[in-house]
Amino acid sequence: MVTPKSHTNVARTPVQAASLLVGLLFLIVGLLGFVPGITTNFDAMAFAGHHSEARLLGVFQVSILHNIVHLLFGVAGLLMARTMNLAKWFLIGGGVIYLLLWVYGLLIDKESAANFVPLNTADDWLHFVLGLGMIALGVVLGRRTLGTRHR
Repeated sequence: MVTPKSHTNVARTPVQAASLLVGLLFLIVGLLGFVPGITTNFDAMAFAGHHSEARLLGVFQVSILHNIVHLLFGVAGLLMARTMNLAKWFLIGGGVIYLLLWVYGLLIDKESAANFVPLNTADDWLHFVLGLGMIALGVVLGRRTLGTRHR
């Protein structure tokens, strides 16, 4: 008798677990960006642009668009955690995007229309750390699973 395979006990690879964790963190940050008190100056939050005065944890400048981007990254991380290869590329690709965002934040005038996300100096350096961390997770954990079967 052949029994159908159960997907409830499928073990995750380390890179899949990392993608899942990073995705969850992005979801939490995106949601917290909409919570008054955790986000200071909540009533001054704009949809986008450098005029948004809302600050996540009183430090990181956010807008509705900024929070939505975090939520979308979170969903991407959760969905891409389903397979080893997708998880690896979520971490590496997402890390590259965050490093590009870091460079962008360093180059633009924070008071110009180019600062549409919006970004402040704290955001810039967080993006740098996130970018390096995500790439490192994708490369190191992805390398450890090269000899395993791709799921």
